[in-house]
Amino acid sequence: MADDIVGQPEPNTLRGSDARSAAVDIPAGTVVLAATPIGNIGDASARLVALLERADIVAAEDTRRLYDLARRLGVYVSGRVVAYHDHNERSKADGLLDQVETGATVLVVSDAGMPTINDPGLAIVRRAIERGLPVTCAPGPSAVLDALALSGLPTDRFCYEGFLPRKHSERVQALRALLPERRTIVFYETPHRIADSMDDLLDAFGPNRAMALCRELTKDYEQIRRGTIGEIHQSVINDPPRGEMVLVIGGASSEEAEAAAPNSLSIEDLAVLAIDRALEDGLRIKDAIAQVVQEHPLPDGSLANRKQVYAAVLEIKG
Repeated sequence: MADDIVGQPEPNTLRGSDARSAAVDIPAGTVVLAATPIGNIGDASARLVALLERADIVAAEDTRRLYDLARRLGVYVSGRVVAYHDHNERSKADGLLDQVETGATVLVVSDAGMPTINDPGLAIVRRAIERGLPVTCAPGPSAVLDALALSGLPTDRFCYEGFLPRKHSERVQALRALLPERRTIVFYETPHRIADSMDDLLDAFGPNRAMALCRELTKDYEQIRRGTIGEIHQSVINDPPRGEMVLVIGGASSEEAEAAAPNSLSIEDLAVLAIDRALEDGLRIKDAIAQVVQEHPLPDGSLANRKQVYAAVLEIKG
C-alpha cells in the first residue's frame, strides 16, 4: 500500500489530447456536424479528433483536404470517406441517412468552420429531421463569430448575410435593402471582389458607418482593420487585402434607419408620381417611370415592374 501513489497514471494510461479523445462519446445512429479549424490547427477540438478517428462514415466537402487535416492532426480516419459537396449533397443525403438508420455514425465536415454555414450540410439536416433521425453538433471555430467578437462592434444583435452577391446590380440591391438594418451586419468576401464591394458599400452606406475588415482569421497573418467605411475603403485601395475575409458593418442609428426606411408605394402611387414627374420636367412617360421606380425601391430592395407601372399610367389617363 505504501508504494501506491494516489492519482498516478498507470503506464498504459492515455495522456493529454489522446485521453480527451478516448473519453469522447461517439453517438451511434446519428448525424454529427463538426466544425473544423478555419486556419489554426490548434483549434481542433478533442471531439473532432475522436469523431475523425471513430465515425463509421465521414462526409467531407473535399476529401483531399480532409486527409490533409487528419495528417496534420496525427489522426487515422478509420471510417468510409465520401465526397459531400454543394453539387451532390441533395442526392447523397438519403443514402447517408439509410446508414444512420442501421446505427452508423455519419460525420459531416466542411473544408473550414461549421457545416451548413455557407457550406454543405443543410440538405442532410433537413432530411434527417423529416425522417425523424437524430442530428447533433460538435461545435468549434466560426469565422462569423470570430470576426464579430474582434470587430469591436455591438454583438448583442447581429445578422449574417453570407457572401455579397457577385453581380454589381444584385449587390447594390442587397445593400440597399440593408440600409435600415439596426443590427451589426456580417458578410463574407473574397480578395478578387473586395474592391468592387467596398465601392458599393461606400455608395450605399456612406463614408461614416463603422466597420471592420477581418482577414486570415486565426492564421499567422491575421489582420483586423477597424475604422469607418470611408477609411477601410481607402485602405483597400492603398493595401489590397489577401486571403478570405469577413466584413463587419455597424448597424444603422435610429435616425439612419428612419431615413432609409423604404417607401411602400403601390403601383398606382408610382404611376401618379410618374405622370406628375413627366409633366413637371417635360419627360417622356417611360423616362419618368424609370426615375420614379429607381427612387422608390420595394421593402426587399428590389424595384417595381416598369411595365405594370406603365399599364397603370394608361389606365389613369384612359
